[in-house]
Amino acid sequence: MISSLTSVIKPQRVAGILISIVVGCWVLTGCVSTKRLSYFQQEPGKVDTLALAARYVPSIQPGDVLSVQVSSLNPEASAFFNPYMAFAVADRGPATNTIASTTPLPSVNGYLVDDAGMIDLPMIGKVNVKGKTVAQTKDLLRESLKEYLKEPTVNVRNQNFRISVMGEVMRPSLYTIPNEQITLLEALSLSGDVTIYGRRDNVLVIREENGKRTFSRIDLTRRDLFTSPYYYLHPNDVVYVEPGRVRAATADRANQLLPIALSALSFVAIIFSRF
Repeated sequence: MISSLTSVIKPQRVAGILISIVVGCWVLTGCVSTKRLSYFQQEPGKVDTLALAARYVPSIQPGDVLSVQVSSLNPEASAFFNPYMAFAVADRGPATNTIASTTPLPSVNGYLVDDAGMIDLPMIGKVNVKGKTVAQTKDLLRESLKEYLKEPTVNVRNQNFRISVMGEVMRPSLYTIPNEQITLLEALSLSGDVTIYGRRDNVLVIREENGKRTFSRIDLTRRDLFTSPYYYLHPNDVVYVEPGRVRAATADRANQLLPIALSALSFVAIIFSRF
């Protein structure tokens, strides 16, 4: 049977046919609808307008670490209020506004907000910053420093604004956000976007507020995500992109096609051995 078959069909053609069958099975079982991959879907030619979600302004909470930089007309006197500046420059080099991936967690230098919402500054003593924005804290500290410095200026940053992006993205990681504001779409872009295997219609945002943990599902294929309260991310939010069926099918497919591929190669080897 085999000898008669090989006399009609060349071995190279048999090998090509078998390889085509294996590749075809792989492609057909891995097809993904482009509709599942498209963001912000809408009917072609239709123009619509959505009201944006209110911009999120974070407030300082116990456990946050504040970077406080003080300057004035007297640099020597100002240096007394910047005990962490020398360490920060040595550890991280020049200050930067770029968003950074944080893996593992770096050591941070600054004022820890205690359980009562206080920070303890040189000379000034304890200052209540709980529930205040960074801008409000900056104004509060500037007024307090006028007693010791001439025309002081204060720069305050919350070093604890971090988000986690996990699951089916190109670069899952923990990211530090220096400007304290980031949207869900910016976070996904920062992580390299959702992979072709990720579910764009069911992105999970986990948020902890007021002693409760909230789990919300966001559909990136719909335009109403711009009006979602989860469009602007909060400190310590976790964004998780679930794997789709194709990812699971791909893993299963490798195990399923391996015996087929081995059988095909064995068949090709037998045919070649007849010549």
